[in-house]
Amino acid sequence: MEDNIFFNQSKYIKEMLKKFGLEDSKPIKTSMSTKIKLTKDDEADFVDSSKYRENPKTTHLEPVKCIFMYIRGTNHLGLWYPKGTRIKTIVYADSDYASDYVDRKISSGLCTFMGCCLRSWFAKKQTALAISTIEAEYVSTGKECQQALWMKQALIDYGIRLDDVQIMCDNKDAIDLSKNPVQHSITKHIEIRHYFLRDNVQKGNISIEKVASKDNIADIFTKPLKCEVFNYLRLGLGMMVLIMDSDSLSSQK
Repeated sequence: MEDNIFFNQSKYIKEMLKKFGLEDSKPIKTSMSTKIKLTKDDEADFVDSSKYRENPKTTHLEPVKCIFMYIRGTNHLGLWYPKGTRIKTIVYADSDYASDYVDRKISSGLCTFMGCCLRSWFAKKQTALAISTIEAEYVSTGKECQQALWMKQALIDYGIRLDDVQIMCDNKDAIDLSKNPVQHSITKHIEIRHYFLRDNVQKGNISIEKVASKDNIADIFTKPLKCEVFNYLRLGLGMMVLIMDSDSLSSQK
């Protein structure tokens, strides 16, 4: 156990549940229902208009409660980092095109693995609009490339050099554009990002590979998913339960 790390936030989760009076709430299987569509609600009551400038309403509070109910049932899960992890780095990214029902901006998700271990992750609503699914994927792939280059530079500081970082994308058209020297009309709205990706592919800093949509782990960060899909991708992230007894420690996914 001394040479391995299990990262878990069960104590913090219990404190948060107690703080908001949800320690006895009923656990649910996913953090958000696929039926929920969050929009501006001019009719519902304010939660606290003096405290929150964005004016959240009661219709927005319920999905937040669902998040707490989900983590109440999963506070035993964590990330396992064993000794001797391989250095090979893979980055997954995905986007949800026009997913915001208010301004139609895209949501991007990204996760980076070093060997079998999750290294970093984020979910973010982008500031720019995308006019096609290809452009939306390019936004996410561009973020992947930035993360990959940062990772390569960070490892150099520790005397480790990576030949290239593998970037996984589930959009074939976006992959083809990153490798095709011809300037397509579809890229005129994303010209700088297009050259940035293509330049790093040609230099061998990154390689962009196709992954099946069902196996794109970053999809879990972009939108609500059905329970079966959610659990499958959560397993892909490496979330697991640590089982301990008096004689040994083992991890069970």
